[in-house]
Amino acid sequence: MSAKYSVPLSKVIETESLEIMYLPKDASEILITSFEVGRPSLILASHDDYFNSERVQFIGRSEMEFLNDMSGDERQAALERFFNKEPVTVILPLICTQCPQDILHFAKKYKVPILRTNEETSNAISSLVSFLNVELAERITRHGVLVEVSGEGILIVGDSGVGKSETVVELIKRGHRLVADDAVELRKVSSRTIVGSAPDNIRHFIELRGVGIIDARRLFGMGAVKLTVKIDMVIELEQWDDEKVYERMGLEDEYTTILGISVPLAVVPVRPGRNLAVIVEVAAINNRQKKMGYNSAKELLANLGMVDEESVEEKAPIDIWQNF
Repeated sequence: MSAKYSVPLSKVIETESLEIMYLPKDASEILITSFEVGRPSLILASHDDYFNSERVQFIGRSEMEFLNDMSGDERQAALERFFNKEPVTVILPLICTQCPQDILHFAKKYKVPILRTNEETSNAISSLVSFLNVELAERITRHGVLVEVSGEGILIVGDSGVGKSETVVELIKRGHRLVADDAVELRKVSSRTIVGSAPDNIRHFIELRGVGIIDARRLFGMGAVKLTVKIDMVIELEQWDDEKVYERMGLEDEYTTILGISVPLAVVPVRPGRNLAVIVEVAAINNRQKKMGYNSAKELLANLGMVDEESVEEKAPIDIWQNF
């Protein structure tokens, strides 16, 4: 069973610039656990099946008009039915400059926070869902280094001492940007996207054996760091093994799986004399070319009449995390 994450309502209020109309207790003590939001149209119309009280509820312009068209008793019954479910938070629309007294009455009765958005309801919902998708995303932390190379998010993994941090320092000097060193927090923000970042307490720091801890932001400037990046590729560094056959053509694409999502993988052998930063840089650019539909190995072999471009199949994902 996956862990259930939460975000305090205080952070939602600050990030989404929401106006507080009523809080039953401190906003930092109220936790949002669902990245989905709801609109209570059906429950106001007496259909309360499948109502999820963990979702933030938006009472938009249409719901307000629906309530205003009701008789007094119908409106009271509808609001009672809705607030009796104790939704985690209710957000009122832009048109409500003040909280209607009956809504405020039931909010206090059932201790439901009431907020107000300063945007149109559809825009506010879109913004909140995007925020919650990141804050409440399924996540794992893995040993490695994350860097943005030519716009590609590259996760570099490998055994301790293989040269990950040294490679990233060279990449930074070549104009690329550090996201995380040593520990990388990976979040599944959608069914196709993994986003990586650094834990707050070690952000921008790099450990270099023989030198110590350095602050990449202070040493190389703000342009050398970035807070988050989408994971486009994983590069595994390993010590050169003379008995192992390494990929030389790049004809068949290899993948690894992170949180159920397949990500392109390249295994790069390490030995003295190899410029790993340049290799990572080329791998990142080549990966972008492949995403745009161009594979140089396939074109070369097709020109030589040695392979049919349509006949090459992708390999099954490789589990590289078992040793980390």
